[in-house]
Amino acid sequence: MRKDEYSGYLSYFIPDYAAEISRNFGFSQAEALAQAKREISDDLPDGPDTAGEVLLAITESALGSDVVIGYFWYRPNEASRAAFISDFYILPAYQGNGYGKSALATLEATLSEAGFEHIRLRVAADNGRAHHLYESGGFRTTGINMSKNIKRR
Repeated sequence: MRKDEYSGYLSYFIPDYAAEISRNFGFSQAEALAQAKREISDDLPDGPDTAGEVLLAITESALGSDVVIGYFWYRPNEASRAAFISDFYILPAYQGNGYGKSALATLEATLSEAGFEHIRLRVAADNGRAHHLYESGGFRTTGINMSKNIKRR
């Protein structure tokens, strides 16, 4: 991802992630937005140049001038020969056209050629579209995240 593409990524990621936080953890929209901003700042302190993280803009040159159609953010771990997908998103205007399957297949081939053996990820429980995409791509459920909000004393 080029530095000039990072602001486009943040403009999608922060509100989308805040909505997920709000839905799944019961935060108000304002609390969720603040949490999303804190986490992205902590996780990507140097934006697309953050060591140990890979951010990619998914483009489709057939649409003209390498139009950005989505994003990948993953963390490769050479010691375990695994990559963890932190975020994968195809912009709404391009969903349903096979771009997601194609992007996952390309990532898998690239990682395989580099000696990686596993791709891992977390998907929100209420994201049926993503569940279908990953399952059709050969991913299987290996666990379930659970959460409980507790009151401060």
